[in-house]
Amino acid sequence: MIDFTLAQIAEIVGGRLVDISAEQAENTRITGTVEFDSRAVTPGGLFLALPGARSDGHDFAAAAVQAGAAAVLAARPVGVPAVVVEPTPTRSGAGVLEHDTDGSGAAVLAALAKLAAAVAAELVADGLTIIGITGSSGKTSTKDLVAAVLAPLGEVVAPPGSFNNELGHPWTVLRATRSTDYLVLEMSARHRGNIAALAAIAPPSIAVVLNVGTAHLGEFGSREAIAATKGELPQAVPETGAVVLNVDDSAVAAMAELTAARVVRVSRSERADVWADAVTLDALARPRFTLHAGAGQADVALAVHGDHQVSNALCAAAVALECGASVHQVSTALAAAGPVSRHRMAVSTRDDGVTVINDAYNANPDSMRAGLKALAWMAREGGGRRRSWAVLGEMAELGDDAISEHDSIGRLAVRLDVSRLVVVGTGRTMSAMHHGAVMEGSWGAEATMVDDADAALDLLRSELQPGDVVLVKASNAAGLGALAEALVDDHRPPA
Repeated sequence: MIDFTLAQIAEIVGGRLVDISAEQAENTRITGTVEFDSRAVTPGGLFLALPGARSDGHDFAAAAVQAGAAAVLAARPVGVPAVVVEPTPTRSGAGVLEHDTDGSGAAVLAALAKLAAAVAAELVADGLTIIGITGSSGKTSTKDLVAAVLAPLGEVVAPPGSFNNELGHPWTVLRATRSTDYLVLEMSARHRGNIAALAAIAPPSIAVVLNVGTAHLGEFGSREAIAATKGELPQAVPETGAVVLNVDDSAVAAMAELTAARVVRVSRSERADVWADAVTLDALARPRFTLHAGAGQADVALAVHGDHQVSNALCAAAVALECGASVHQVSTALAAAGPVSRHRMAVSTRDDGVTVINDAYNANPDSMRAGLKALAWMAREGGGRRRSWAVLGEMAELGDDAISEHDSIGRLAVRLDVSRLVVVGTGRTMSAMHHGAVMEGSWGAEATMVDDADAALDLLRSELQPGDVVLVKASNAAGLGALAEALVDDHRPPA
């Protein structure tokens, strides 16, 4: 974060100084990072006191200061130097505010947003370029690719993993400093107005919209409502900026009408501003294609896995080209951009030849289909006919469509000729997935239901054979990431 005094922070967020005099606050500078985990505080940093599932950050304020934090941003006095903001009564909800029973979390998050907005405004005045990315699926993978293609052009700050909500977004903004050239931000939403609010904190000069799918359909109610929410991002870009749209998705293509900014269209199926042809996949489903942009073109060999990564890479390429990169520079950077964020199409081959695809961080119908197609390709093209395993958990937040969507995924696994489907969980949605597979023609042990991740791991350990390919995928709450890691660790190749 750029250097502010504690007095300046109090003024920015509208808080009052507690357990520190006005004179001391004028001389106390926040020179470290802003953290919500007391174990991560750095000397001179600012600790955020937020309520959580098992504990309240206010209870760790003193420990954070003892560990080096200069002060705390809190909703009540905590016995150490603090900027205190008044609690904001609000209904508890999903995500960060799920355990906010008294409004303290909402107050601290609102203050955090104000602080991040002040930092972003000052850095943009100094020349910072902000890139915002949204979409129903692929945000994190694209964020990682964008960070990789911009790295040769200057210093890049991007969130680790999926820090894309009302906490992770401003937290990422506050990682930027005066030496940062590019700030890459991933934006998610659970309700209308969420993306507009995030964009207001750090207004992007370049926006990317990947797709409109059915993630969080239970929250939004319809795909049209999801599209309207994703459309809040291009509306936030000034006319001097650029909006990158994946026009292979008709709902995204229509967003060109929502912005006064210049529209950059990307496509893998038609000639656009940035487009691809001659797409092929290698034995591990890593795409190869020819990148076209203006009069230039270059061959691209991606290091990430899955045919769906072509569209993600095209969007990343468009961003880099907008920032001054050449087509050749983009090609070189994409070739070196391997998986960064954990549990997202991370492919590991054990010393017994078993290939594990760990895509267990998140799941929705679109990403589940993409993962299954990558699995089928690796099994078919990866040297001989390999047995394929799909170890699948629940896709969360699909609302009234949850049963039909899980049924559809079970059927797709059979149509793709997946050798073994292991459905993890016993609820109605997982029963629907298993039922779909059975009704599509998967009998006996080909489609199996198990109670939990431990039971799935036991089954795999007893029945996996050398050369098998295993996809592990579910929404994060299913906890299948640890299962995939355990499978890899069972036969980790020597270093």
